[in-house]
Amino acid sequence: MKNVIVVGGGASGLMAAISAAKSGASVCILEHNEKLGKKILATGNGRCNFSNRLQEPSCYRSSQRNFPWQVIEQFPAEKTIAFFEELGICTRDRGGYLYPGSDQAASVLEVLQMEVERLQIPVEYGVQICGIVKKKEQFEIRTATKRYHCQKLILATGSKASPVTGSDGSGYQYAKDLGHTIAPVLPALVALHAKENFFAALAGVRIQGKVTLFVDGTKCAEDTGELQLTKYGISGIPVFQVSRYASEGLYRKKEVIAVLDLAPNVTEKEMDDILRLRIRRHPERKMTEFFTGMYHQKFSQTILRLSKIDKKKSCQELSEREIMILCRLLKSLRITIKGTNDFDQAQICAGGVRTEEVDPKTMESHYVSGLYFAGELLDVDGICGGYNLQWAWSSGFVAGKCAAQSSIGEREKRI
Repeated sequence: MKNVIVVGGGASGLMAAISAAKSGASVCILEHNEKLGKKILATGNGRCNFSNRLQEPSCYRSSQRNFPWQVIEQFPAEKTIAFFEELGICTRDRGGYLYPGSDQAASVLEVLQMEVERLQIPVEYGVQICGIVKKKEQFEIRTATKRYHCQKLILATGSKASPVTGSDGSGYQYAKDLGHTIAPVLPALVALHAKENFFAALAGVRIQGKVTLFVDGTKCAEDTGELQLTKYGISGIPVFQVSRYASEGLYRKKEVIAVLDLAPNVTEKEMDDILRLRIRRHPERKMTEFFTGMYHQKFSQTILRLSKIDKKKSCQELSEREIMILCRLLKSLRITIKGTNDFDQAQICAGGVRTEEVDPKTMESHYVSGLYFAGELLDVDGICGGYNLQWAWSSGFVAGKCAAQSSIGEREKRI
């Protein structure tokens, strides 16, 4: 019987296993894929943005606001950098976004696998768990053909996002079977679908802008950067950053509105001045030519259609009201969000094992002694930029260390 079994060989599971083994425990990893860390390989477009130097509580979301930060503080970005440098990873810093020097996610996975081998942590592949029960002071993990036993169990099975990597959401049921409750699991860091049909003409357009999200009239979040317009709505990092609030609002049947500012670096008054200057410089131009050189042609024509201004007009014929309409469309284009991409296209999930049921100092269950959690299985999600991997490293480290220390402490008491 092992001191600690880790279910899941992704980022948080690998960190948990390494942390537990370094703390003196005998450890085993159970992985239902045929390889470890498949999702790590997909992070950062294959480059693995493994953390970020800028760390603030607001970078992490949970139903318990303080929970993620209490965990992050125990194993912050500085310790993550040191951990990977010890394994051989040189850190490349791009404006605070941290990558391996190789710019290859495979490097991060390889050094983790080498550390697992160095610590002689056995890995069982292709494990399909049928159920988990606790009997007296040990856990029994059942498959169709085998039983595994351990003193301490760490669930690090991931979420439902990106199922192609093996994330099937099975851990939620294991947690429920052991007495835990699950906050609604929803796509996050995901593109949004708009009700308006004009987006069909905008597919492929990229534009600098700010997106502000309102749920039932209350402002929830905003972010600025490159927006990607799609045939169904909006995408891009700023959209991903606010998407978890859209998912939650839609789940609760609330009205979700996104307001796009397509000139975030100027005020509405300054935009008004810019439009009037263009009119003075090119009074004879037709309205179809008004935005040439300012915005993408597809976007320009869409704004003109939305304004309902006669496209045959010359610029000098614009009325005060029409100038105001153009200005407001550019500074506050209001769209109704009707949905999101599904779990296949989501980078992570919001929701999961409720954090009020877990001790942030140890990652141990408040309900089941000896049961620990790590990673995306919990109701914690980070913004884009390496924060979800930092959550995996931090929660995995704490869970592994504390599970091992508890197991060893119990063993010493028996001796």
